[in-house]
Amino acid sequence: MEDASSFCSHCGKSVPSAASAPVTAAPTVANALSDNIAGALAYITIFPAIFFLVVAPYNRNRFIRFHSFQSLFLFVAAVALNILIGFLPFVRWMLWNLLSLACFVLVVFLIIKAYQGQKFKVPVIGDMAEKRADSI
Repeated sequence: MEDASSFCSHCGKSVPSAASAPVTAAPTVANALSDNIAGALAYITIFPAIFFLVVAPYNRNRFIRFHSFQSLFLFVAAVALNILIGFLPFVRWMLWNLLSLACFVLVVFLIIKAYQGQKFKVPVIGDMAEKRADSI
């Protein structure tokens, strides 16, 4: 088929020209995730939180940084409490189950709040996260 022709030489079907074809912009990283979705994803394990603190469009956003830091600090606190519970001989399994349930409920609550665009500060951990989010 010739470049200038507007019909196919075999079937006779019309071929749209390059000028009439709609032009769509390729998606960029900056508009890949909204702030509330990125903030909510920061609580799904520690890997998204670390990702959002390292990758350029997200690490400039204070809302996303706050939720990422709060997620990381919450993870560190849960690990520290699990280590402390490990030293208790008789009630270890009961406390571990209660701590696991409390952490799960708290993380689900924080995901919902972040998705709604709200900033809920966990006591002590939230203040530390806010200071770290403001310092960058």
